[in-house]
Amino acid sequence: MRRAFADALYDLAREDERVVLLTGDLGFGVFDRFQEDFGPRYVNVGVAEAQLIDCAAGMALEGFRPIAYSIASFATGRCFEQIRVAVGYHDAPVVVVGAGGGYTYANSGVTHHAAEDLALMGAIPAMTVVAPGAPSEISSLLPQLIKLDAPSYIRVGRYGEPDYPATQPARLGQARLLRDGTSVAVLTTGEVASEAVEALDALAAEDITPTHWQFHTVKPIDIAALDANAQSVHTLIVVEEHFPHGGLAAAVYAWAAKTAPDVTIKRLGPPHELALGGMSRTELRRQYEFDAPAIAEACRAAWLKKDKPS
Repeated sequence: MRRAFADALYDLAREDERVVLLTGDLGFGVFDRFQEDFGPRYVNVGVAEAQLIDCAAGMALEGFRPIAYSIASFATGRCFEQIRVAVGYHDAPVVVVGAGGGYTYANSGVTHHAAEDLALMGAIPAMTVVAPGAPSEISSLLPQLIKLDAPSYIRVGRYGEPDYPATQPARLGQARLLRDGTSVAVLTTGEVASEAVEALDALAAEDITPTHWQFHTVKPIDIAALDANAQSVHTLIVVEEHFPHGGLAAAVYAWAAKTAPDVTIKRLGPPHELALGGMSRTELRRQYEFDAPAIAEACRAAWLKKDKPS
């Protein structure tokens, strides 16, 4: 995903001289081509995230289209006040990029975990919040974010994440149907979508065929897609690499309370606790039961529950 992000960013900068990249002393090797070809539009502010955001906000107010890039825990938590006041207060069109959202940097410990980044950014009133799950979604969504006249946040993974087939392209604000099915719907956001794809591939051999929606846009949530699911399934299984508060599941619960109180919702994801012990991302997903086997098991249990609504 990081390579897809760098390529999409390069193409945007080539087409629009207002596009500027600011980084907090990160991205070496990733943005070499950008720096070489666009020179002054590459700004390394050093390990100073507050300055990163203040600079980006100032440039946005002067007509530029800045992209502020840092590790997700630093890009959102360390400089939240600057994002809230300098960017949010002015509705400045800054794209804040969180590299390694969720537990991408699991082995580096709690300082590098970002299981609350979507909640923090979603708390900014004008902020659009996006968590792509595959390189193709990065490539499609970044150009859409750069055109917004308001701030936005996007998670970016590392390298080697698999792409997946979909029945429709990635459009900002619209959930993406990855697999059509019946009775049960799996709703994902971010890179954990690939775990669900693996789980549903395995379930197909058992004639268990849930629907799979990828909610790459967490804010604004796609109410139309949720309403459609309420008419066709009896259970929603929400999978997220984020705390229970302020992520995809929280948005789904809020929607259901008003619109679909009879739909069963099961959340798979980390609990509201700091993940200590230096586990790898694979170990953490397994321990907290939101990896492919856990998703498959939740789908089996829901599949046996009852028939879909008529």
